[in-house]
Amino acid sequence: MTALAQLPADFLSALRSLRAAVGRPELRLQEIPAPARLAPYAVALEAEVLDPASQSASPDGGIESAASPELATGRFILLHDPESPTVWQGTFRVVTYIRARLEPEMAEDSLLGSVAWTWLVEALEKHGADYTAAGGTATRVLSESFGTLEGRRESIDIELRASWTPLSSAVKNHLEAWADMVCTFAGLPPLPDGVSPLPRRRR
Repeated sequence: MTALAQLPADFLSALRSLRAAVGRPELRLQEIPAPARLAPYAVALEAEVLDPASQSASPDGGIESAASPELATGRFILLHDPESPTVWQGTFRVVTYIRARLEPEMAEDSLLGSVAWTWLVEALEKHGADYTAAGGTATRVLSESFGTLEGRRESIDIELRASWTPLSSAVKNHLEAWADMVCTFAGLPPLPDGVSPLPRRRR
């Protein structure tokens, strides 16, 4: 019996749904090891958004980029517990993390946290991702350098940690909504209506 054959049908359906998700060309998405203690079944994805100005087309039609710092990074974790934990209010739970560098003037905005949460809610609504029991925290992170690194300028990042419960195993829209949000955190403009993003490069 294969490992896939031992997975619950609902979790297999969710994995197929995730594979059907489409991301923007600036977004690199790859699977990473999932946490083992949060739920009986889990899958984790890591995303990074690169500066579009540093990217060029590769011979195989994908996207290549020169070495440059990421505009934003994040993790998307889908948990599944057939026992339906009370706090989840369902058998699935999405746990996410996004971090991006802020412009100095944005870092002083007292409404930054509520704006970040609004971005999440609007992204889920835009993609028709039905959910319940959503919660999260937004944090500003000040980085100061000392010693041999004291010449580096201070930097301020925004971190959003959020989780919610999808109402079914059809989680494609949830991943696409989150991917759009990572791009929003990176400061990329939204795609115009009717414009389809290029498929992301698969590794």
